[in-house]
Amino acid sequence: MIVCVAEKPSVGQYIAKVLGANQRRDGYFEGNGYCVTWTFGHLCALLEPQEYTDQWKGWNLSSLPMIPQRFSIKVSGDEGVHKQFNVIKSLIAQADEVINCGDAGQEGELIQRWVYQKAGCKVPVKRLWVSSLTGEAIAEGFRQLKDQSDYQRLYEAGLMRAIGDWLLGMNATRAYTIRYARGTGKDRQVLSIGRVQTPTLALVVKRQAEIERFVPKTYWELKTTYRDTLFSAQLPVEEDEYAITSLEQGEKLVAAIKDNPLCITSVEKKKGTESAPKLFDLTSLQVECNKKFSFSADQTLKLIQSLYEKRVTTYPRVDTTYLPDDLYPKVPATLQGIKDYFPQTAPLLGLKADGGKGEGSLRKSKKVFDNKKVTDHHAIIPTGQRPDNLTNEERKVFDLVALRFIAAFYPDCEVSNTTVLAEVESADKEWQKVDFKVTGRQVQKAGWREVFAGDKQAEDAEGAENSEGEGTGKSLPAFVKGESGAHVPQLQEKTTMPPKYYTEATLLRAMETAGKTVDDEELRDAMKENGIGRPSTRAAIIEKLYQRKYIVKQGKSLRATDVGVELIHTIISPLLKSAELTGRWEKKLREIERGEYTAQQFLDELKQMTGEVVKEVKTNKAGMLCPVCRKGVIIRGRTRYGCSRWREGCTYAEAF
Repeated sequence: MIVCVAEKPSVGQYIAKVLGANQRRDGYFEGNGYCVTWTFGHLCALLEPQEYTDQWKGWNLSSLPMIPQRFSIKVSGDEGVHKQFNVIKSLIAQADEVINCGDAGQEGELIQRWVYQKAGCKVPVKRLWVSSLTGEAIAEGFRQLKDQSDYQRLYEAGLMRAIGDWLLGMNATRAYTIRYARGTGKDRQVLSIGRVQTPTLALVVKRQAEIERFVPKTYWELKTTYRDTLFSAQLPVEEDEYAITSLEQGEKLVAAIKDNPLCITSVEKKKGTESAPKLFDLTSLQVECNKKFSFSADQTLKLIQSLYEKRVTTYPRVDTTYLPDDLYPKVPATLQGIKDYFPQTAPLLGLKADGGKGEGSLRKSKKVFDNKKVTDHHAIIPTGQRPDNLTNEERKVFDLVALRFIAAFYPDCEVSNTTVLAEVESADKEWQKVDFKVTGRQVQKAGWREVFAGDKQAEDAEGAENSEGEGTGKSLPAFVKGESGAHVPQLQEKTTMPPKYYTEATLLRAMETAGKTVDDEELRDAMKENGIGRPSTRAAIIEKLYQRKYIVKQGKSLRATDVGVELIHTIISPLLKSAELTGRWEKKLREIERGEYTAQQFLDELKQMTGEVVKEVKTNKAGMLCPVCRKGVIIRGRTRYGCSRWREGCTYAEAF
């Protein structure tokens, strides 16, 4: 008997149907030599500290750091979870072979391995690895089963992630709560600290502080109108400074040039192309859904997961925007499958997938197909199944995915960019002449933009690339070099703006780039390896920050609460709140997957880091609740520690 273990009941039902296991039993399907059962997500978990030893039942600094000699797992959940585990255990005990049909990713591999370990599995285990749940994909996957050993490094990376979260989370949370939390006993506030959660909160707190400290500055920009076209002055300035910082200075410059003619010095036209927006990975899909529909990251993840389980889109928890070359021949069938829902597919139907060269060939771009940029899974695309019976929210997400896919096979958008330079002689000694500039752009052939016709936001979709400069989107009069004439200069008063509060979209991007502001798509792709969290976990991290009341949403903006701000200010260890340092950890976890770094090396580093975090808390008195008045906190002076309420008469003081 062959036992297949799926990630959830609905997936198990699809697999059973493909395999011909049509007899429904309690907790599994049976037939054709197979038994198909399923887990309920995280069926097993690492033990809690108190389950290792009685010494860790109480929260005491003296018991830290807590580092088990060997990490152990348990079945976690209610009676229904335990019942399903016993079904799996019983089936595995009778099996000749087990097939791991879990979620095809790091977390899914870990969940399944733990279940097999806890069930005492002794028989060979094979791995089903598919990128969609269509019958064709599942059948093909069963024809290409791999040995479980092929995914050992993936499991080790997932295991190290779980252990890392346990070690730092459990120890840092207890250490900081014991030392710094308000209240006592049951009323004591727990200061929850996490390996990814805390650096993410720190990003929000830091941005909020920058906004609160921001002091606006007023400056002026010089413009002039010539032939109904507004030119902008190109005044030399120092970095982070402005050329015109007073109204008097600006008016003086206007007076110095207003009676002199403006002369066109250069007219440059360049033809350029714009590539279609990149296909979606999970993060970019969450970003786009937040921008267009105000969906939260968690809501988008649930919707795209539902679309995956309905077999209309491919595996969602991915961090690549590329497709493998072997998917190219399947594109015509995928387009054919969705043609009734998207008239934009019409120009592509009937084209042959023969390399993208010549008339009648389906386009094949290196910006879409690149084996080097695809690992276990490819970008999120439609499967070609009819997208019937979708909810309104699911339809919105599916449409985004499908239109990006269709646009990828349209021609580039062809544009003409025009740059016009001009100058005006000045009577001002400081500015002997003033240079002006205006740019314009005309779309010559819409190309992929036809797919998004009428949707301005989609037309400006993230990922669309200007290969030949940036135009303003407006057409310009036919200027000629050397022409000149009267113009009307003017001043426009401006005020510097503070940084913007994070939205879920921009916070996801910040997590992806370890807090660095990166607009360039290619550079952002290169930095993903150093991002904090995984695409599949970032939404859950943001949700935790909401649940623990560390952040709140005001409109689309994310604000840190007083509790969240206080927590970040309390944390003294840079390791716990540095997005960059946490990003380096993520990089090492990916290196474990590739066999470039060992799990043991990572575990040794984890133990050392945990010890350092605990030691730092134990030896630092600043921020502790005062042991005398129990109201103030200990502060450090030049020669002693004292209570922050010393002005109110607290007598606590300790020399050092």
